[in-house]
Amino acid sequence: MRLVWADSSGTIYDEPRWSAVGRSAFWMKPWHAYSEWIPLPKGSTLFHLIGRRPIGIAPNGQIRRYDKGWAVAAFIAPAHTQLALAAYEKEPDAPTLPLYAYTAVAWNKGRFYVPAVRIDPLPRQDADRFNPLAIARGVQHLRKRFPQNRLVQHLMDNCVERYCCPAARNLALGRWECPLPTSPACNASCIGCISLQEPHESPIPSSQERLSFIPTPEEIAELAVYHLERAPSPIVSFGQGCEGEPLLVWRTIEKAVHLIRQKTQRGIINLNTNGAWPAIIEKLALAGVDSFRISLNSAQPEWYERYYRPRNYTFSMVVESIRRAVQLGKWVSINYFTLPGFTDQPAEVAALKKLIADTQLHMIQWRNFNIDPDWYIERMGFQKEDFQPPIGVRQVMLQLRQEFPHLKYGYFNPTPSFIRRFLPAQPLA
Repeated sequence: MRLVWADSSGTIYDEPRWSAVGRSAFWMKPWHAYSEWIPLPKGSTLFHLIGRRPIGIAPNGQIRRYDKGWAVAAFIAPAHTQLALAAYEKEPDAPTLPLYAYTAVAWNKGRFYVPAVRIDPLPRQDADRFNPLAIARGVQHLRKRFPQNRLVQHLMDNCVERYCCPAARNLALGRWECPLPTSPACNASCIGCISLQEPHESPIPSSQERLSFIPTPEEIAELAVYHLERAPSPIVSFGQGCEGEPLLVWRTIEKAVHLIRQKTQRGIINLNTNGAWPAIIEKLALAGVDSFRISLNSAQPEWYERYYRPRNYTFSMVVESIRRAVQLGKWVSINYFTLPGFTDQPAEVAALKKLIADTQLHMIQWRNFNIDPDWYIERMGFQKEDFQPPIGVRQVMLQLRQEFPHLKYGYFNPTPSFIRRFLPAQPLA
């Protein structure tokens, strides 16, 4: 695996005499220390990282900085989980990186390779599944079908056409998961929030604008029923990247769920949430929400609360939300922000195992952490002397599989047939 680098124009080169290196937080490791390198998946994006010199293995066998150009990283396509970060040395004036994930890249036998694993076999966001003309026709159809529905207009104008959101494009194509953003506010102030970065404390902009209104239960149900009745393996999901925390508008969601289930029993109603308030999670479960996905950067209370900066809730309340939803017979996933070097710390692995054992949650969605790793390390106050050498993200996955045979892995919220296989008591169409 050869080192790759880029010049200031973004042209990428390979260096035949240097080998690639990957990064796990504070640790730089030769490429073969990471268990799996795969061809760069279709739909991935390559970045050249201005102000960051690549690190590689020099001809003399030493790991050191390569001074000829800038480092290169990959933002890998959905359904894949990174096993190593791009390795580089940051210069003093280097800008903070935007809110993407930065996976190591190498060149081998005429192709780019990345240390990653395909964690979800479903093709729901594969790049070759999106036909631009079909998406445009779908957008036009939905606008005509729902001319007065503000939620539909938001999804078409912003999510499809402005941000090319894969979930919203799938809605336009009439398939799989339909996003239902509902909340313009949040009860956390996450360091890496993609929809709201406060200018006074962040050197980077949010990657998308947040929803500016609360749709009515009728607007939500109108779109949700339409999608559930027509799409194959349909899912409708509250809690999207273009909104805050949906639990803040739980009464609206509760009413919308009742309206949806009065019209159709088909498909999954899912809620993506921070899981702040167990009593509200219980109310929504009883109202008819079928599955919950709860986001975590860490299973350790200190690091969770330092990142989320929660308002009026604690990590223990999140754990109780997971536990209650499982006890009520709902499918529960965690949206686990994966950062090599932290996720695979022995202390983090132990905390994650305890969380799984205590709650019996069903699935981990191994999501790449969209954040500048150096900025994250600095903001969190991580110190290398407080950490142990990481064991490897792939090794964590293997350990959990052995210890918790019931546990499923994925990237997307599961389909009705998938949930029915493992929760047969669920009344799912």
